[in-house]
Amino acid sequence: MKALVWVEHDGSVVKDATLATVTAASKLGDVHLLVAGHNVGAVGEQAAKIAGVAKVHVADDAAYAHALAENVAPLIVELMANHEGGHDAFVAPATTNGKNIAPRVAALLDVMQISDILSVESPDTFTRPIYAGNAIATVQTSDKKLVITVRGTAFEKASMEGGSAAIEAVGTTGDTGKSTFVSAEIAKSERPELTSAKIIVSGGRALQNSENFHEIIEPLADKLGAGVGASRAAVDAGYVPNDYQVGQTGKIVAPEVYIAVGISGAIQHLAGMKDSKTIIAINKDEDAPIFQVADIGLVGDLFKIVPELTGKL
Repeated sequence: MKALVWVEHDGSVVKDATLATVTAASKLGDVHLLVAGHNVGAVGEQAAKIAGVAKVHVADDAAYAHALAENVAPLIVELMANHEGGHDAFVAPATTNGKNIAPRVAALLDVMQISDILSVESPDTFTRPIYAGNAIATVQTSDKKLVITVRGTAFEKASMEGGSAAIEAVGTTGDTGKSTFVSAEIAKSERPELTSAKIIVSGGRALQNSENFHEIIEPLADKLGAGVGASRAAVDAGYVPNDYQVGQTGKIVAPEVYIAVGISGAIQHLAGMKDSKTIIAINKDEDAPIFQVADIGLVGDLFKIVPELTGKL
């Protein structure tokens, strides 16, 4: 069985989400990678060094520069169906790009997508979360071609060193003309990305406003070298941008340490962070649901506790 893995990258560096996806794909059979983009030769060379990869397909075309699903999906379908006898599975990380591309590939192949898998039980059987992670479903498919997205926090990351895969340039399918990239407004931060941060400090509605969020949460995060997250309530209230959101409709994270400040612990939020290795909760409500999943709980006023904690670090 051959699995084709979508390589998540920023045009110059392979992103961590790819590494967990490679691990998941390796449980299906031979792993081939697809690096699609514009001027991505260096990304292809980096991808070839990932342990466990047999081959890297590089599709270099301006049409793939922004990973528009309408342009990338026909390329993937071509590689799935015809290239070197085809691939049996397309595997993508459950990132914004992966979740955009995979459904279009599944539709073009006329198969059911298997989303957000947590484990590979056999080449046709997988587990995935349902009901915000409160139940785990085991799903089996009879489709000849598989389209799968992978929850990166559920799999170990493959090593970025040790591989020596062959690199092959593949023909491109060009611009379909169905969509056009207009612009991207990307918030730049010196802090680590949420999905790759080893420590995350998150704030909730209890911080009351944007000024408090920045004054209370960010100094603690900076002392710890941590990423900054937020609950949906804090994002909806306008305290921080929506790319800070952790939860079922935000980012799924599993850092070494997750510090939840003023977050009650709604199911939506817990679904995005309960796999964290150590969870520390600070909340004045001792009955808050967050304490049910926390390894360390501190009941008290966050406006006093967090500055004191930051000062002692």
